Amino acid sequence: MRVLIATAVPAERDAVAQAFPPPHRELRLPGVTLLHPTPPASPAPQGTPRTPHSGPAVRYDLLAAGVGPALAAASTGAALAAAALEGRPYGLVVSAGIAGGFAPDAPVGSLVVADEITAADLGAETADGFLPVTALGFGTVTHRPPEDLVRPAAAATGARVGAVLTGSTVTGTAARAAELRARHPGALAEAMEGFGVAEAAAAHGVPVLEIRAVSNPVGPRDRAAWRIGDALAALTEAFGKLAPVLTSWNPHEQ
Repeated sequence: MRVLIATAVPAERDAVAQAFPPPHRELRLPGVTLLHPTPPASPAPQGTPRTPHSGPAVRYDLLAAGVGPALAAASTGAALAAAALEGRPYGLVVSAGIAGGFAPDAPVGSLVVADEITAADLGAETADGFLPVTALGFGTVTHRPPEDLVRPAAAATGARVGAVLTGSTVTGTAARAAELRARHPGALAEAMEGFGVAEAAAAHGVPVLEIRAVSNPVGPRDRAAWRIGDALAALTEAFGKLAPVLTSWNPHEQ
């Protein structure tokens, strides 16, 4: 199986790459550049001789897809299209990176695995409040990752499970944070790319997963309280634990 891991920026991509042994090769494709790490080898059953063809069952490609849902969707879609044209399509797309967490459920330093990937600001503002695009009669606002992958991924990494919201504008006030929680009571985190990545995956019929490391609380912007380095380290650790889960998961059972 091929797995595409899409982050927003190179720092997040490189944090994920640290979970895999070197070398890490660059693959340049039209419109995107992928980083291809060497996956950890799966141990052979006891007594099974290793052959020149023995090796891991999963190939990973890492993509710094860009900031925001639009660029993330475009970059992810380009990578998915290139793989399909090669005749070696991806079996899973993972949206990964750091995020804001809704206190107290997702404190700084925690991990969140999405059971819902929801566009929080795709719709219309009215005198009666916000209407999602689905209430206007078209589109979608939520993608749901496979439950039989969400639960094992959360168990392996120690992550909390809940909705991850995607916004083109991140929250910077307590009032906005409260509004989002009122509309999305199951939300644990807020980021800017997951829904775009999920839209591209859905267009290609590929399952999607989202995992986030919380670097700051959702609400008033207090850069002094951000723990980006700690969140990136948590992301590295998470993917070290996630790799065996992805190796054993079978997308063809979906």
